Amino acid sequence: MDGVTATWDEARAWRERRREQGRAVVFTNGCFDILHAGHLELLHRARSFGDALVVAVNSDGSVRRLKGAGRPLVPLSERAALVAALKPVDLVVTFDDHTPLRLIEQLRPDVIVKGGDWAEDDVVGRDVVEAAGGRVEIVPLVERRSTTGLIEEIVRRYGRDD
Repeated sequence: MDGVTATWDEARAWRERRREQGRAVVFTNGCFDILHAGHLELLHRARSFGDALVVAVNSDGSVRRLKGAGRPLVPLSERAALVAALKPVDLVVTFDDHTPLRLIEQLRPDVIVKGGDWAEDDVVGRDVVEAAGGRVEIVPLVERRSTTGLIEEIVRRYGRDD
């Protein structure tokens, strides 16, 4: 394991050790293309729901498929390292799928946390976690803080140099 960035196998072993210790593991995921106050608030709130927080970061290909050809702005290695360096985060794992469902099935976290732009019924992996006795928590978004919003503001202020 390299710092707090792990492979899927390392993350599964990490999760099992916490299960044996009776520690509640919280899971959240995202692209984290440009870190901002909204991300930090989400991660602090997520960590408050358990004893350890694992964050799944979308691969570059996954971000492109979700956000479009111009994204991500920051490569995966840097995004993962930045997220791993944040105080609330205990472990970072990356994924290349469209959703983190396969990873959630392997880790079986106790809690999944998503931002307020998600409806609880739409949270990927909800059924897996709830079937094991876990839960989903939706936390409010920080108003006017999103990566897309920041990109739009930069383009508005400084123009686009294509």
